[in-house]
Amino acid sequence: MNGLSVIESCTHTQNNTGSMFLEDHLLLFVIKGKYTVRYGNQSYTVKKNEMVLLQKSITVEYEKSGEKDEEYLLDYMMFFLREDLINEFVKMADLKPSYPAGLVAVSVKSVNDRLISYIESLKPYFQQPGEISSGLIKIKLLELLFDVADTDENFYFQFLQLKRKERKSITEVIEENIFNPVSLNDLAYLSGRSLSAFKREFKEIYNTSPLHYIRNRRLDKAKELLTHTSLSVTDVCFSTGFENVSHFSKVFKERFGISPSLLKKPLRLS
Repeated sequence: MNGLSVIESCTHTQNNTGSMFLEDHLLLFVIKGKYTVRYGNQSYTVKKNEMVLLQKSITVEYEKSGEKDEEYLLDYMMFFLREDLINEFVKMADLKPSYPAGLVAVSVKSVNDRLISYIESLKPYFQQPGEISSGLIKIKLLELLFDVADTDENFYFQFLQLKRKERKSITEVIEENIFNPVSLNDLAYLSGRSLSAFKREFKEIYNTSPLHYIRNRRLDKAKELLTHTSLSVTDVCFSTGFENVSHFSKVFKERFGISPSLLKKPLRLS
């Protein structure tokens, strides 16, 4: 409501995988089961009665599953926290702008009784979402942030870091997402620039267009994987950021003069 989003999911599932782009900061609570989030070389597994806070403007992979002894029941809540909400909370909480020597690493923390009670208090709101005012939702989310910040000092510093997040360089954004299935609009957003500014600065750095550079980097990586690993053409396609196998095969042949399936095909002895 008014850009404030809370999602509850309760289902029976085993090893459900996928990826998502975080347009807002994400606070994830697992009530039952486990939810693993991967970003770059980092992986965070959130188990029953645990939580994790992730910054916005990143693409994460996830794997989620219920536990066998609980009939694979997975129950979790996702709180998407807009920048203005974080800023309002930091102002209300009078958090002092003091930081540890280095950035606080993302960490998984246990949910205490106070937070468990808070989560339970939200259950009735999901039954009649149309009858809840956006003002009440905002108050409940601010209450959540106060409760979370009080549980652990790391979350105190994480909220301050979210508020002071600086714009990333274009090269950093490209290297972090070169093999992720993100669009130019996504990359511009990740870098904190408009699309036109992103394209202009990219050309100044790489002396070519983003589409041409990114496609060739992905194709070079795909050729390497096809040549030196046992991955299938489909697996290579998706692991290098392409989202359509036929399109991947077409541009691969245009660049290397051979289709990926033929390159993958073992040579027959005469």
